[in-house]
This record gives sequence, structure tokens and C-alpha cells, in this order.
Amino acid sequence: MNEQTNVKSDPDTDKSVIELLKEIKGLMAFNKKVLNLEDLVQYTGMSESTIYKLSRLNLIPKGDNREIRKLFFEKDRIDNWLLGKPDVSDEYLEQKFNEQLLKNRRR
Repeated sequence: MNEQTNVKSDPDTDKSVIELLKEIKGLMAFNKKVLNLEDLVQYTGMSESTIYKLSRLNLIPKGDNREIRKLFFEKDRIDNWLLGKPDVSDEYLEQKFNEQLLKNRRR
């Protein structure tokens, strides 16, 4: 026999539980060997746009399977890259992007 309880939901508690579950989900992603873009954003704290720029300029190690259209990253390679203290400043990325544009125009 199932008894229904008249427990009222507290919106603040519900929000806290949802936020905690999201945090747990994010932490679980760090145990994966291969990270997708969303995982990498959470793992590194970098924005999606920064990661896209780094990827476009080949300044971040990423998967190279051309059959897979989404970006993916090997966690071990990302760890090694991060430990090398990469320059991900907007100024540096803009400079590299402009260099690549000039190089492409010369072709």
C-alpha cells in the first residue's frame, strides 16, 4: 500500500539540490579519459569561445578524428598542456589569429 505524503517542496532547497547534482555531474566528467567541449569548459574554467579559438589555431591538443565533427580532447594531453602554462590571453590569441590570416592570404 502506497501512502502519499503531503510534503511541500521548498524552491530554495530544490535549487540547492539541483546545483549540487550539476556539480557532481561536473566532477564525474573529470574521471573521463576523453572530454567534450562542455567538460573541458568545466575542467579548465576557460570559456567556450576561448577553447574554439585555441582549437582553430591548433594551440590546444585535441582529437584528430575527422569523422567526428564535434571537438573532443584527451584529458591526459590537456593536463600536460595546462602544466606547460599556455598563453591563452585574448591579446595572444588575437595575434596568432592575425598571423594565420596573413599566412593564408599569402598562399
